[in-house]
Amino acid sequence: MIPVTAYKGRRVAVFGLGRTGINAARALLAGGAEVSAWDDSEAARENAIKAGLELDDLNRRDWGDMAVLVLSPGIPLTHPAPHRMVSLARAVGAPVIGDVELFAQAIADTPGVTVIGVTGTNGKSTTTALIGHILKSAGRDVRVGGNIGDAVLGLEPPRPGAIYVLELSSYQLDLIESLRCRVAVFLNLTPDHIDRHGDIDGYRLAKERIFANQRDGDTAIVGVDDEPSRSVCTRLKSRAGLNVIPVSSQRLVSFGVYALAGKLYDETASGGGARTVMELHRAQALPGSHNAQNAAAAYAAVRALGVSISDAVAGIASFPGLPHRQERVGEAGSLLFINDSKATNAEAAAQALGCYHDIFWIAGGQAKSGGIESLHPYFRRVRKAYLIGQDAALLRKQLGGAVPHDMSGTLERALQNAAMDAAESGYRRPVVLLSPACASFDQFKSYEHRGDTFRALVKDLLERATKGDAA
Repeated sequence: MIPVTAYKGRRVAVFGLGRTGINAARALLAGGAEVSAWDDSEAARENAIKAGLELDDLNRRDWGDMAVLVLSPGIPLTHPAPHRMVSLARAVGAPVIGDVELFAQAIADTPGVTVIGVTGTNGKSTTTALIGHILKSAGRDVRVGGNIGDAVLGLEPPRPGAIYVLELSSYQLDLIESLRCRVAVFLNLTPDHIDRHGDIDGYRLAKERIFANQRDGDTAIVGVDDEPSRSVCTRLKSRAGLNVIPVSSQRLVSFGVYALAGKLYDETASGGGARTVMELHRAQALPGSHNAQNAAAAYAAVRALGVSISDAVAGIASFPGLPHRQERVGEAGSLLFINDSKATNAEAAAQALGCYHDIFWIAGGQAKSGGIESLHPYFRRVRKAYLIGQDAALLRKQLGGAVPHDMSGTLERALQNAAMDAAESGYRRPVVLLSPACASFDQFKSYEHRGDTFRALVKDLLERATKGDAA
């Protein structure tokens, strides 16, 4: 845990007692603050009490002595309307910040600490984890967290030379004031969280805050495969002293890093000219063009911190991937099993469907708006679909006659049927792909629970197969 001493002896309100809120309250208490912690959810309050916190109902107390409000990132700051706690804080002139800003204050006095921030609509988690993996493999003192893994204040305390690699959501960036990212990565921007930010411009402005406190010599890495991000890159290039590196998986970019035709190129050298740095097929955990952009961004980020080309390439090649994101969970001869349970909507499932051919696709659960209508361009890659969960009938209707399908109902039955059909298909490299394009809560506690169940079922199936008990 990282103690926060900036509010020693002062009263601080912490509202929202999920993972980040509990860690923020603990860090403030460790730093000597007087903490008034509250959540409107009874379940969250019970969890906070179990975690050792004393509660103070912020709806009933006088706010006159509040130095600051630490707000959970999921609570509305501006849209569709400020939460009442935000209004109470503003009424007494108390700043409204988040746990990432507390982190920025806590590390400010430790020399030699570096922060790499990663944001974007898609790819944040993979890129953050990949950067952390490369740095760790290269022998650096690195800690990874934020919107992935551990809450930022739950990470190890700073010491000179430490590198923090943080996934930063738009919600978190809305609540920072002083965070300086020596390396800031902005991957892409597509419409999302409009209800929280008002419109696409509000969403973009929140994301762009990752660059707000960068100084001369710092590095901004920007994906340029979508128009809003290209505009961000152009604006940043007008800032004197900032090292701006464009990255792409679709085109050659001058003075940038890009992936084309299965190769990663570096054109950042001062002398100009592109250098081929690796064949991307070596990175088996990073299939598809979206992951090629993630690899380009991670490569640019670690090179900005002086990691050698050979160490950067070795780290990309050895990256094991993230659980539930196109995770390879088993093989049987040429048959491959992929856990992409994190794909809880059609847009996410498209990333996986675009990476493979001869797919035996397990899909279903609680469908999002539009179901799988947008996935029609990928149906030609699917040999058969195995539908599960609450909205299997809707998905069957949307598949129509384009894809043969089986109303499997349960994940276990779907896996059994898909594995048998794939094994008997005769295709050179068939893939049993769990990429549900649906939420999981009809049959599972979470997408993680769904993915863990799939992984365990695959393991059991392969073990039985080796003993001759399964086809």
